[in-house]
Amino acid sequence: MVFKGIGNFLGVNGAPQHTARGSPEGNSTEQSLLRNPVPGRWHDQKAEENSGYKRKLFNFLGNCIPGAKFSVDIKSDEEEKVHQWLATMATADKNLVFEYVHSTERGLSFKEADERLKKVGPNVPVGNLYSPWWELFWNAFWHPFNIILFVLSALCFVAGDKANGSIMVVMVIVSVSLRFYQEFSSSKAALKLSELVKASIKVQRCAGRVVQTELQVQIDQKDVVPGDIIIFSSGDLFPGDVRLLSSQAVVVSQSSLTGESGIVEKTADIIEEPNTPLLELRNICFMGTSVVSGSGTGVVVSTREKTYISTILSALGRQNPPDAFEKGVKRVSYMLICFMLVIVPIIIIVDYLTTHGWERSILFGITVAVGLTPQMLPLIVNTNLAKGAFAMARDKCIVKRLVAIQNMGSMDVLCTDKTGTLTMDRVVMVHHLDSWGMSSDNILYFTFLNSYFQTGFKNPLDDAILAYVYTGGYKFEPTKWIRINELPFDFSRRRMSVILEEINHNHVHGNKQPLVQRIMVTKGAYEEVLKVCSFFQNNIHDDSLEPLSSEEYQRLFNMGDELSNDGLRVIGVAKRKLKPAATEISCNEIVEENMVFLGFLAFFDPPKESVKEALWRLAEKGVKVKVLTGDNLPVAIKVCKEVGIRTTNVITGPELALLEDKMFDEVVQKVTVLAKLTPVQKLQVVESLKMGNHIVGFLGDGINDSLALKGADVGISVDSGASVAKDSADIILLEKDLNVLVAGVERGRITHGNSMKYIKLAVTANFGTVVSLFVATACLPFDPLTPMQLLTQYLLYDISQLFIPWDKMDAEYVRIPHKWSAQDIASFMLWNGPASSIFDIATFFFICWYYDAATVARQEFFHAAWFVEGIVMHILVIHMIRTEKILFIQRNASWPVICVTAVICAIGIAFPYTVIGKTMAMESLPFSYFGFLVVIILGYIFIGQLVKMAYIYVYKRWL
Repeated sequence: MVFKGIGNFLGVNGAPQHTARGSPEGNSTEQSLLRNPVPGRWHDQKAEENSGYKRKLFNFLGNCIPGAKFSVDIKSDEEEKVHQWLATMATADKNLVFEYVHSTERGLSFKEADERLKKVGPNVPVGNLYSPWWELFWNAFWHPFNIILFVLSALCFVAGDKANGSIMVVMVIVSVSLRFYQEFSSSKAALKLSELVKASIKVQRCAGRVVQTELQVQIDQKDVVPGDIIIFSSGDLFPGDVRLLSSQAVVVSQSSLTGESGIVEKTADIIEEPNTPLLELRNICFMGTSVVSGSGTGVVVSTREKTYISTILSALGRQNPPDAFEKGVKRVSYMLICFMLVIVPIIIIVDYLTTHGWERSILFGITVAVGLTPQMLPLIVNTNLAKGAFAMARDKCIVKRLVAIQNMGSMDVLCTDKTGTLTMDRVVMVHHLDSWGMSSDNILYFTFLNSYFQTGFKNPLDDAILAYVYTGGYKFEPTKWIRINELPFDFSRRRMSVILEEINHNHVHGNKQPLVQRIMVTKGAYEEVLKVCSFFQNNIHDDSLEPLSSEEYQRLFNMGDELSNDGLRVIGVAKRKLKPAATEISCNEIVEENMVFLGFLAFFDPPKESVKEALWRLAEKGVKVKVLTGDNLPVAIKVCKEVGIRTTNVITGPELALLEDKMFDEVVQKVTVLAKLTPVQKLQVVESLKMGNHIVGFLGDGINDSLALKGADVGISVDSGASVAKDSADIILLEKDLNVLVAGVERGRITHGNSMKYIKLAVTANFGTVVSLFVATACLPFDPLTPMQLLTQYLLYDISQLFIPWDKMDAEYVRIPHKWSAQDIASFMLWNGPASSIFDIATFFFICWYYDAATVARQEFFHAAWFVEGIVMHILVIHMIRTEKILFIQRNASWPVICVTAVICAIGIAFPYTVIGKTMAMESLPFSYFGFLVVIILGYIFIGQLVKMAYIYVYKRWL
C-alpha cells in the first residue's frame, strides 16, 4: 500500500490505498519503512538530537578555523531515508515503483506535473542552490580581518577609548556591508546568467481528457518532478535519481559521485538484492551522472534535496579545490596577520620607552594593527571577480565558477578539440565508395538504414547521411525493415551496429508477417570496421564475396588513409547476414565478427574562417594551442595546417599508451597535435601539462571531453555542447567561436591584474608604514599620530582603493599570462616598500628640523604635517604600483580611480583646516610646507620609477 509518508518523502500527496503487488501483508513494506527507516537500527530520537548537535559543532569549528578540517561520521536521518528509499526502488518490481511515485507507465499528465512542480519546487541539487541572504551576510562578516578589527575595537572600549572603538566598528560595518551587497548582487546576477544555460530533458507526458495519448516533450531540467518518465541517450545527464524501465546497452559514468573515471553498466531487467551497495545498484541511475553510451527510459523517483548527490553536497559542499590564486591570497592574508602579530608588540614596547604610558602605547599599537589589516582584500577580490563575470557575460561568456576568471587570465596552454572548434561542425557527405573506390548506391543504402534505425547517440555524420539521401532524390524504403536491436557506439570500439529484419509483404501466415532476412549493419572508424571483417564485396551487382586477405586489408586501409589525407572524415561500412529467428537477440549476443566490408563514406567539415585570426591573437597573448582529438591523425593534420597550427610534432593515442611516465610528460610538452585520443588520455594529457607548471585550459563540447574539462585549471564548453560537458565546465561560451574565448582571456587578465594591484598595494604600503612608524616612534617623545588620526587615515585609504576594480590595465600586461607566486609578492614588497618609507622619513626629519616640531609642545603641528604627507604618499603609491610606466606621463589610471584618489587627496590636505581636524588636535599648516610636499612628490616619482626600472631589469617583468 502506498502511504502518505512516502508521498511526503517525494514532496507529493499520497495516493489511494490498495494492495501492493508481491506483498503478502499488503502494507507491510511501507509500514516498515515508516516505522524504522534504518533496518537493524533503533530509531532513537535522543541519539538523533545528539548527532545533530555534534554535526553543528564540527561545522561551526570548520567555519571558524580557515583550512582546518573536521568531520564526524554520522549520517543524518534524511540521508538514511534517501539511501533506504533508493534501495527500496531498486528491489521493487516496476509496477510497484509506479505506485510508489504515484505515476503510470504513460507518464504524468501536464496538469499533475505542474502541480508537483509548484509543490516540490525547481529541480536543483542542494549544492547548486544559491545561498540565502543571511548566509551571505554571515560569510561577509566571518572573515579573519573583520574578526581582528572587531576584537581590537572591543579592546578599545575596554580601555575606555570609545571614539577609536566606534571608528573601528564603523570600519567593520562598512567592510561587511559593502561585501554583503556585492555578493548578494553577484548571487542574483549569477542566477540570471545561469538561466541562459539550459539543460533539456526529454520526458513522456500524457494528454487528453477522454483518451489519453503519450507525448514526448523537451523540458528544462529544473521542471522535472518525481514520477516523470524520461527518455535518455548518450551524452545526457540524469535530472534526478532514476529507476530504469528499459535499457539498451546503457553505460553510465559515475565520476561526479565517485571522483573516478571508470564507467558502469546499467540495466532495467533486474531486481536488486536488498544488501547491494548503493553505488552498485544496476537499475538505479543517480542525479548528476551521465550516459556514456546506450539509450533507455526511466522513471524519476527523487529530485532536489531527496537525491543521493544532494546528501553528498549538503554534507561536503560542492567546492573545487582552491587554485593557485586562492591559495596565494590566503597566504598573503595570513602573512600580513603574522607580520602584524610580530610588529605590533615591538611598536608598543618602543612607544612605551619613549612616552612612558602603557595604556596609551597599547591603544597606539592597536591602531597600528588596524592599519596592517587589509580588511578590504576580500571585498576588492570579490568585486573584481563579479565585475569580470559581468563583462564576460557581455562578451557571450557565462562564468559558472568565479575564480575561473583568474585562471582564464593566467592560462598559457589551451587544449582544444577539433570538430566544431576549429571546423564549422557542419558535416557534408561527399563520397560513398565501394571497396574499389567507385561510387556505389548499395553502400549508401545500408548506411542509410543504420543511421535511420539507430536510437543511441546520433552525431553529425548521421544527420549528414540522412540529409544526403533525402535531398538527393533516393527512394530508399526503410518501412521494409524493422529494428531488432542495436549495439550502441562507444569510444573504445569506435563503431556501432544495428540488427534489422526485412519483412516479406507478399506472404502472410496467420496474423504475422514472416521474416525472410536478418542482417547486421555496422559503421564506424574505417580501421575499426576493417578489424571485424573477414570478407569484402567484390561486385556490387552479384553480391560476390572475396576473403579479406592481408594484401586486400592493406589496400583498403591505404584507400581510407588516402581519403583522410585529403582532409576528409572517413568511416567504413560493413554488414553480415544472420539467421532469421523468432526471438529477439540481446546486446550480449551481438558479435561483430566475420563481417563483409562494403566500402567507405567520406565527409567534409571545413575550417572556420575566423579560426586563423583567433589562433594568431591567442599566440600573440602567449597562449599555446594544442589540438586533442579522437579523430584520426591525417584529418587532424590537414585541418591544423589550414588554420596555421604547426604539425611538425604530432602523436596518436596508441603511441602515447606505449610511453612511460617520464617520456609521456616530455612528449606531451612538445607535441601540438594529439589524435585518436580516448577520454581518459585527454585527461592524462591535461594533468601532465599541469604538472609541467602550466595553467591549462580545455575547450570541448562532447561527452568524451568531460573528464578533461573537469581536470583542467579552467574548463570551457559551449552552450550547444553535451549536457555532461556543460556540467563539467567552469565557463560556457554562448558562441562556438575562438574569438569569444580571446575576449575572455583578455577580461581574465584585466581581472587578475586589478586584483594583484590591491595585493601589491597592501604589502607595499603596509611595509612602508611599519618602517616609517617604527622610526618615528623611536625618535619622538609622543605618538607620530594619535589613534583617532591613524584610524581616520586608514578609513580614507580604504575609500581610495574601492575603485581599483574599475581601473584599466596596461596593454603590455594583458599581452602575456601572469602566474601567482608568493615569492614574487615578497620580493616585490622588499623592493618597492622602502621607496615610500624613504620619503616618509625625509618628511619626518624635515618637519623636526625646519619647523622644530620634535617637541611635545609642537606635536599638533607634527600630527597635521605627518597626516597630510601620509595621505598624499598613499595616493602616490596607488598610482605608482598600478603600472610599470611613468605615472601621469606615459600611463594614466581610469577616470573613476583618478577622481576618487584626487578627492581623497584633497580631503586629506584640507583636513587640518576643518573643524574635525581641530577636534582631532591638528594645527593649520603653512603654505611653505606644501612647497616641500611638492619636492617630496617629485622625488618619490623619480626614485620610485628608478626602483621600478631596476626591479623590471632584474626580474624581466613587472608583477
